[in-house]
Amino acid sequence: MISPMEKIRLSKLMSEQGLCSRREADRYIEQGWVFVDGEQVTELGTKIYPSQQIKLNRAAQSQQTQLVTILLNKPIGYVSGQPEPGYQPAIILIKPENQFVDPQSLKRFQPAHLKKLAPAGRLDIDSQGLLVLTQDGRVAKQLIGENSSVEKEYLVRVEGILPPAKLTLLNHGLRLDGQPLKPAKVSWQNRDQLRFILQEGKKRQIRRMCELVGLKVLGLKRVRIGKVKLGNLPEGQWRYLTKSERF
Repeated sequence: MISPMEKIRLSKLMSEQGLCSRREADRYIEQGWVFVDGEQVTELGTKIYPSQQIKLNRAAQSQQTQLVTILLNKPIGYVSGQPEPGYQPAIILIKPENQFVDPQSLKRFQPAHLKKLAPAGRLDIDSQGLLVLTQDGRVAKQLIGENSSVEKEYLVRVEGILPPAKLTLLNHGLRLDGQPLKPAKVSWQNRDQLRFILQEGKKRQIRRMCELVGLKVLGLKRVRIGKVKLGNLPEGQWRYLTKSERF
């Protein structure tokens, strides 16, 4: 825990306070857009006390409002992050003809919206559903930062027998990679489909959890991240996160 009497890097503190990402913080500092206790700071690496007040000027605030966050209904067969041999990244689906017309948002696609757009979290190549891509470091930190507790909800079609004791294990008590998993919320949605609500996202976590209790996953779809739902967004299409939506 950081002592209030210990100075830390300004960019780190800005990130921890949710003002922006550390990379963005460095850029804002270089441009003279950051003020500490009313004094402009332009030197990278500057350290301050956690109790000092940080403010961004209007130019930085204006730039932040122009950053976009995109919701994509990723189909099976696309990788969420870096391309893999023989497979295409989901970001190639972000093009004008795939935009879902949302009556709550009049924003239209611009090529600039692809600049520094990156997935905030993974969704396996053989899984489908809600994938978030963002230019905004604040959104990325909220969803995938090490202290993130945002819920992710999945519908999982399974094959096999699941006694009550093993359903209890899915909710709490399993370990992956030598570490105990955080408590989950797992329940039957219908006779062959489970609903998973997780607050973490280890690689292929749900499939590996199911294997540990003798289930085979036949299909996996993410339907919610935080307060944002996949809703009626068609497969392969995308839309902008609206100003009224919060994760």
